[in-house]
Amino acid sequence: MNFGNLARTAYGFGASFVFTLSPGRRIETPDSDTPNSHQHMPWYNFDSVENIHLPDGCRLVGVELTDEAIELPSFRHPTMAAYILGPENGSLSPELVDKCEFIIKIPTLFCLNVATAGAIVMYDRVQSMGRFNERPVRAGGPPEGLEGPHPHLPKHVHGQPKYSGAKRMKATKGRNRLSVVGQRYEGDDNNNS
Repeated sequence: MNFGNLARTAYGFGASFVFTLSPGRRIETPDSDTPNSHQHMPWYNFDSVENIHLPDGCRLVGVELTDEAIELPSFRHPTMAAYILGPENGSLSPELVDKCEFIIKIPTLFCLNVATAGAIVMYDRVQSMGRFNERPVRAGGPPEGLEGPHPHLPKHVHGQPKYSGAKRMKATKGRNRLSVVGQRYEGDDNNNS
C-alpha cells in the first residue's frame, strides 16, 4: 500500500523513476497506484545497498529522523537526486546511511508513515526548486497580476509566422520578428484582412 502511494505521488510530482531496496518480494502493481505509474516511469528493484546504481550525477538523499539530519525546510535539494526512506517501523541501515550523500529529516515530533513522509519531501522539492512564486507576506494567494508559475518573467514572444495558407511566406528584410502570435505584421504583403 505504501509503495503504491509513493509511486503514484512520485509520478504526480514528475519523478524520473522510483526504486525499492530489498523489498522482500517483487512489488507488481499495487492497487493504490491508480494511475499505473509503472507504465509512465521505470521502477527499479535493488537487492542490496551495494547494487544501488543511480544515473550519473544523481545524488542519494536519505530521509531519516535523527539528531544529525538536516531539517527539510533548511535543505537545498540537488538538481538530480534520488530519495530513500526507511521501512515502516524501521530505519535506514548504517550501511545505507553511509552511502547517502545527505540525510534529511522532516521536523516532526515522531516518525510519519513512509508514504506521507515521501509525499512531504517531494512537495518540498517541487516548491523549493523555483517553479513557483515566492509566498506573499500577507495571508492568501499572490497579488493580482502575479498569477501563473512564472509571472516575474517577461511574456514569451514568438517570431513572425513563416507560413500562410500552407505556403512559405517571403522573408522580408527588417521583418518584425517580435510580433505576437495571431497578429499579422503590418508590412506583410500576404495580409489580406
